[in-house]
Amino acid sequence: MNILLFMNSLAGGGAERAAATLANFWDAKGWDVVLLTLAPIDDDFYPLNPGIKRISLDLACDSDHVWTALLQNIRRVSALRRILIACRPRIALAMMSTPNVLLALASLGVAGVSPLGSERCYPPDAPIGRVWHCLRRIMYGRLSAVVALTHECAQWIGTHTGARRVEVIPNAIAHPLPDNLPRIPPPSLCSPGRKVLLAVGRLDPVKNLGLLVRAFAQIAHRLPEWDLVILGEGPQRPVLEAAIRSKLLTQRILLPGIAGNVGDWYARASLFALTSRSEGFPNVLAEALAHGVPAVSVDCDTGPRDIVRHAIDGFLVPPDDCDALAGALERVMQDKALRTRLAREAGDAARRFSVDRIAAKWESLFRQVCAYDPRKQGGREAAPPGRAGP
Repeated sequence: MNILLFMNSLAGGGAERAAATLANFWDAKGWDVVLLTLAPIDDDFYPLNPGIKRISLDLACDSDHVWTALLQNIRRVSALRRILIACRPRIALAMMSTPNVLLALASLGVAGVSPLGSERCYPPDAPIGRVWHCLRRIMYGRLSAVVALTHECAQWIGTHTGARRVEVIPNAIAHPLPDNLPRIPPPSLCSPGRKVLLAVGRLDPVKNLGLLVRAFAQIAHRLPEWDLVILGEGPQRPVLEAAIRSKLLTQRILLPGIAGNVGDWYARASLFALTSRSEGFPNVLAEALAHGVPAVSVDCDTGPRDIVRHAIDGFLVPPDDCDALAGALERVMQDKALRTRLAREAGDAARRFSVDRIAAKWESLFRQVCAYDPRKQGGREAAPPGRAGP
């Protein structure tokens, strides 16, 4: 199989990690894999196998005027079209809304290429502007299929765009995780006798990590052996640091930054927490479970309820409810037998979201669209969205 993956960048992020994981898997199978981004290669965070052809269009800069933006996007479509004609991939797979639209436009009239799009978030929670929204509504009908991470997202795509076929395929989780730079060894921050409540994510308002700080502050005095570690970086760091100081918890809530060796931190953690206001498919939640770490997560739209099996490998609590979050965290942190039971079940996520299992879903879709391209047929193919998961 000859496949091209197209996205904004390969910088740190869930969609980027998912793309790198699949690209490396298919390269190892002997496929011809091209990974194309708008951003420069110097921005890459995730490593790729040497056999993957890595190309950058170097057209990721923002535009400060509507006409500049129009010209920039014409350049992007033209450059992408040239790559499609030169590489002639059997499958061209875009990831995220704007790359999906660009691929739909660039692939028009390019024979032998089946273009697929994939949404990596829940569109109502990630507005892309009126023009891009209108283009998405129209141009998704020019794609052979569009893939969603969850059934809620698939239903939205089916209702609000002209997509002819919508499938649900969750992200694949590499296990064990690759070890990248920068490395932050857990022993450098955590004493051997301490228990760790772990969170991983960009320090951004959408991740709502201030809620986690407040919830931990409510229960910290009753759990003196526990520390909270939040891995990640972002614009909310000063706000979080001020909140931690105000709670007098600078010795027990740590913000060490980005860690490329996050697998080591899953191995060190006793419990994982996720507090986002919205998600597409939170890889970190599935990764934690796959490493045998039970989780307490808010039940935001979308993603957590497709990963955490409530009261089996973790607990789901209402979004933005500090008391409910603190109560669920304390319940698990106080009860070693409960943590052990949840952890025993959590490891099944390594099977549910394994690269082999998820790649097989993609490959089944590839075979179907190669055999039947709905863009060349008269009707609309209705593939009813199913629930993400095994």
